Parts: sequence; structure tokens; C-alpha cells
Amino acid sequence: PGERLPEFDDKGYLIDFEAWTPELAAELAAEDEVGELTAAHWRIIDFLRGFQAKHDGAPRIRVLCAETGFSLKEIYELFPDGPARGACRVAGLPRPDSCV
Repeated sequence: PGERLPEFDDKGYLIDFEAWTPELAAELAAEDEVGELTAAHWRIIDFLRGFQAKHDGAPRIRVLCAETGFSLKEIYELFPDGPARGACRVAGLPRPDSCV
């Protein structure tokens, strides 16, 4: 009866949104070569998690940029794999349907 490891889909996205933890975010960030999570990373992660919880989906790029105050270029600097592959994955969101 040890702790169950979170499950991921075939693309590496967390299956259960509720299984996410800040520690898991740090592990995923390290795997994706994002590096140490800074306050800027957390601003994006927290926004994505809140949006997902409220709307049951990831925000469009322009909403993400407008709400967090980051340009798309800055988001790519923080998450080199981009908003969908990088930020959404680290934030524990399911794989986005659209190009976030």
C-alpha cells in the first residue's frame, strides 16, 4: 500500500488533473529541461490550473498572454516546449485539443 504514482498518457500528459502536486511540477519541469521553477513559471502554472478547473480546458494563447501579462516569446523563454507541450504539461493539464 505505497503511494500510487500518477499516470500519464502516451504523450506524457497527466491523466488525472487532481493527481498533480507542486513537487510533480518540479519533476516535469526538470524532465522537460525547463529548469528551476521561478515566480514567473508559477504565475503561468497557477493561471493554467485555475482556468482548467473553471472551464475544463486550456485557455487559448491570447487569453494566456493577456491574463498572465507574458508575451508568447516570454512564455517560450520560460517553457522552451511552448505553452501546450511545456506549460500545460508542467501544470498537470490534460493534453490540449487545440493548439494552446
